[in-house]
Amino acid sequence: MNKRRNKWATAAVPGLLLLAMTTAACGGGNNGNNANAGGNGDKNASNAAANQTANNGAADAPTVDPNAKYDPPIEVTTVRYTDSSFKFKDGESLDNNAWTKAYESELGIKVKNKWVVNGEGNQYNQKINLTITSGDLPDMFMVDAKQFRDLAEAGKLEDLTALVDQYGSPLTKEMIDRGVNAKAAASYDGKLYAIPPAEDYFGGAPLLWVRADWMKKLSLPEPKTMDDFVKIAEAFTKQDPDGNGKPDTYGLAASKDVISGYPDLSGFMNGFHAYMNIWVKDASGKLVNGNVQPEMKTALAKLQELYKDGVIDKEFGIKDGGKAAELQTAGKVGMNFGAMWNPLWPLQDGVTKDPNAEWTPYPIPSVDGTPAKAQSSADFNAFWVVKKGAAHPEAIVKLFNFYNEKIVGESAEPAVYHTDNGIEVFKYALMAGGFGTPQGLLTVHKNVMDALSAGDAAKLTPEEKSYFDKIKLFQGGDRTNWGTNKVFGENGSWAVIGASYSDGGLLMKNEFFGPPTPGMTEKRAILDKLVLESFTKIILGAPIGDFDKFVENWNKLGGEQITQEVNDWYGSK
Repeated sequence: MNKRRNKWATAAVPGLLLLAMTTAACGGGNNGNNANAGGNGDKNASNAAANQTANNGAADAPTVDPNAKYDPPIEVTTVRYTDSSFKFKDGESLDNNAWTKAYESELGIKVKNKWVVNGEGNQYNQKINLTITSGDLPDMFMVDAKQFRDLAEAGKLEDLTALVDQYGSPLTKEMIDRGVNAKAAASYDGKLYAIPPAEDYFGGAPLLWVRADWMKKLSLPEPKTMDDFVKIAEAFTKQDPDGNGKPDTYGLAASKDVISGYPDLSGFMNGFHAYMNIWVKDASGKLVNGNVQPEMKTALAKLQELYKDGVIDKEFGIKDGGKAAELQTAGKVGMNFGAMWNPLWPLQDGVTKDPNAEWTPYPIPSVDGTPAKAQSSADFNAFWVVKKGAAHPEAIVKLFNFYNEKIVGESAEPAVYHTDNGIEVFKYALMAGGFGTPQGLLTVHKNVMDALSAGDAAKLTPEEKSYFDKIKLFQGGDRTNWGTNKVFGENGSWAVIGASYSDGGLLMKNEFFGPPTPGMTEKRAILDKLVLESFTKIILGAPIGDFDKFVENWNKLGGEQITQEVNDWYGSK
C-alpha cells in the first residue's frame, strides 16, 4: 500500500502495538431494538433516530443495545491487502481466521472480501482506484485522503455522525473524540464520513537502531553525533563484524521507497535538520516543505557518499521493504533508521536466528551542536468508509467497537486476537492498527515498567498485561519475546521516545494537518514521484547540483501553488 498510509497500516504495524462492535439487533431477532422481520432493524432505527432529531427532538431516539447480534446474520463486503509481514496458520487466510469467525459468532456479521491484493508498493491504491472508477464499491473499505475527499464530495459515502453517536461504545467514542485533528480530517461539511485514523505523533517518530553486539565487538562508541554514526557505519561495512571473513555486511539499511516504516531514511535526514515530506516553519513563520530546503541537499550529499563507500546495499534502489529486511534478518546490516515497532519486525526474526544478536535504539544523532529533532506527521491518509446506500452502514461502528474491546477493552483477549504463538492475528481485523490505546502507548510503556518494578501486574489493562507477560518470558530466557521487550521494556523504543522526544522536546511535528488542498489533490502524485526519483538518483551518484534543478521543477510542477495553499490554510486555522 502507499507509504503515506503505511505509517499506520504497516504499520499497519503500530496496530501490532495496541501494539497499537457490538451493537444493535436486526432481522427477526427479539432483542428489543425495534428490529423487523426483514433484518433491517438497525437501519430503520438509525433512520428513525435521524428523523426524530430533525423533528426538534419531538421524541427520544430508540434505545440501541451496542452488544446485540444480528439475527439472522448479515453479510458485508470489503476489500483488503496483505504484505510480507502477514503470516497465517495452516488453513487460515483473510477469509478464515479468528476475527472472521468472531464477527459471525458474536456479531452476526459475515465479512466477504471481494478482492485481496498484495499491499507492497502502491498496488492497493491502484486497485481501489479502479474499483472506485468502476462504481462496484464494497460496503466498507479503506481509502486515502484524496479518495476520501473525492467520494465525500460526490455524495458516495454514508454519513457516520449519528451512527457513531448511536452505536459507538464508550471506548470507540473516546478514541474518536480524542483525535481532534484526525476527526476533522475524516469529516466533510461538518459531518463524520469515516472512521478516523490515529492521531499519534510519538509513535511515528524515527529512531536509530544499532546492532549493539557488533558495536561492542568492534569497540565502537555509542552514536551520540552524526560523526559517530558514520564511523560505526563504515566499521560495520569494512571490519567484518559478523566474523565470516567476507566483505558482505552493510552499515545502513535502505530500500527503494527511501522513506517508509522499514527502513526509513527520514531519520537520517533529521540528523541534518532536514525533514522529508512534512511542512515546517521557516525563519519568517511561513510554512515550507522540508523536501526542498538547503539542509536536505546536505543530507543527500552525505547519503551519496555513504553509498559510494559501500555502506548501503548497492541494490537498494530495486528492493522494497520486504527484500531489504531479508538482509537485516540474515545478519548482514548493522543499522537502520526506523520505527518504534521495528523490533517486532524485522529485527525479531534476526534475533531469533542469531542468539548473539542484540539491537539498541537511540535518538537521532545530530550533525552539529544543535540537538536533532525527530520528525513526525499527522498526515492523515487512511480512512475506513461506507458506501452510500449500504444496507447496514452501522455495521462498521459495530466492527470497530468489537476491535477496540478485544484489543484494549476490559474483556480484551490478546492471546486470541492480538498475537497467537508469534503470529500477529490483529492484522486480520478490519480497521486494525488505526488507533493505539485511549491513553497512548507511551503511557502503556510506563505502566508496564511500573508493574515490572513492583512485581505486580494487578493494575494493568489486558493489553498491558500481555506485554508484561511477554517481557517476563523474555527475562526468563525466551528470545521469541525479545521484540516486545525491546519495544515496551527497559531501554526500548518507548523509553527512548519518552526521554528524548517527549521529555526532551525533540519532536518536529508536521505543521500541516488539514485536508488535501486542491493542488495536493491534483499534483501530489507527480511531486511524490519527482521527490523519490530525484533523491534516489542523487544517492546513486547523480551530481549534487541536480538538487537545485529538482527544487526548481518541484515548484513549477505544483509545489509553489501548494505552498501558497498550505499557508492560506495555516493563516486561517
